[in-house]
Amino acid sequence: MRSAAGMTLVELMVALAVGSFLLIGAITVFVQSRATFRVADSVSRLQENGRFVLDALEPDVRMASYFGLTTRPEKIVGRARPEDPASADFAVANDCGNNWTIYLDAPIDGSNNGYFWSCTAFEDEAAPAADTLIVRRVAEEPEAPAATRLQIQSARFLDSPLFVGAALPAGYTADNSETHRVIVNGYYVSETSTLSTPGNPVPSLRVKTLIDGPRIEDREVLPGVEDMQVQFGVDTDPPGAPNRGSVDRYVNPGDPLLDTAANPDVRVLAVRVWLRLRSERPEPGFTDTTSYEYADQMFAPPNDGYRRTVVSKTIYIRNARPAA
Repeated sequence: MRSAAGMTLVELMVALAVGSFLLIGAITVFVQSRATFRVADSVSRLQENGRFVLDALEPDVRMASYFGLTTRPEKIVGRARPEDPASADFAVANDCGNNWTIYLDAPIDGSNNGYFWSCTAFEDEAAPAADTLIVRRVAEEPEAPAATRLQIQSARFLDSPLFVGAALPAGYTADNSETHRVIVNGYYVSETSTLSTPGNPVPSLRVKTLIDGPRIEDREVLPGVEDMQVQFGVDTDPPGAPNRGSVDRYVNPGDPLLDTAANPDVRVLAVRVWLRLRSERPEPGFTDTTSYEYADQMFAPPNDGYRRTVVSKTIYIRNARPAA
């Protein structure tokens, strides 16, 4: 008879031990790979959101101070300042302040570290330390006048009147002028968004925008924006100076230097924007212990599970023409 052959108990135990080590190694690699993928996915999503929101802001900011055939706000008839009496001819529903929409002397405007507009923020929860940014201009292409639209009849050699209605102002035709829609966008940060859930409010960048009516409507630009800080690059040199047309310094919104009545020669030539973005949900096993320092802000370590990043960009204004 042939002798029976097989594995001994020692050989079986050695095989089980080797297999267990290999299995543990495979599980460890899988877990680490999954964690690395989760981190990479979270970081790439934040970076993608940062690029998106900057790309959304840049074209609007770059076109600030564009008024069609005229390059000077002082040639626009009907504009008004916040301290002027409220305009009865160009009343805007849900306006964010006295003459807020038609303050065309300030094509770039904003507030520093606070939401001070009279229109209610989304869910009445504006971020208390975030800046605001206002862009005033007209649409790039002329349009046919509309009955409920705030418009400028832009002319090269005539004054350019503001008007609402389907009929052109007296003395203006399609041969000597163009009709442009007035565009006003006020950007701010809200502590909530459409993605907020009970116990997990998601902040967002929002915009108060002028639409037909005319009235102001609140729209969401992007959830996940936790803070926005802006600074304006100003040219303080008088007309004719050698350095006229270049940025001399950056100031915060509301700086006295930006008062066009007191400083008629000062022009805003660029806008520097910082955005702090936050993930929509906390990440298991992650704690944010980073200090964020940018603009005039020092954001202490939040010590929570949300991943964050700060993006910034300097945007130069194409239509910032110096005073003659």
